[in-house]
Amino acid sequence: MDRGLDEVVMRGTVVLLAGGLLLVAAGSAGVTGSLALAVALVLVGLALYLVSERVGSTERDGGLGPREVATDVWLGPFLAAAVVGVYLGATAGEVQALGGLLGLVGMLNYFLRPFYHLLYGFTRRVRAL
Repeated sequence: MDRGLDEVVMRGTVVLLAGGLLLVAAGSAGVTGSLALAVALVLVGLALYLVSERVGSTERDGGLGPREVATDVWLGPFLAAAVVGVYLGATAGEVQALGGLLGLVGMLNYFLRPFYHLLYGFTRRVRAL
């Protein structure tokens, strides 16, 4: 199987789950969808980006471990901020539900990996004909 495909899928899953977790946590804390929440999420994303730059500059071990995950997790808060920006005025419950939907899409992405491999293998065989 193509290791690059697995890496892309896992990185996307990490970003979606991180964004979903932040929205679920905000909604559980009673925070509504507002510009202040979007700005806070952007600030969290910037802080995580600065940390990921420091972690990402160290030597990679070739797998998809914590170091590789840390280099992508900063995108989750930006995705969450974009979702909040689209749904400004959402209630705390709706923010929590939006986070759950992001997490659901992330897990769906993860569980569809075998299907992605099937499509990838099929297109490679068709091109080889």
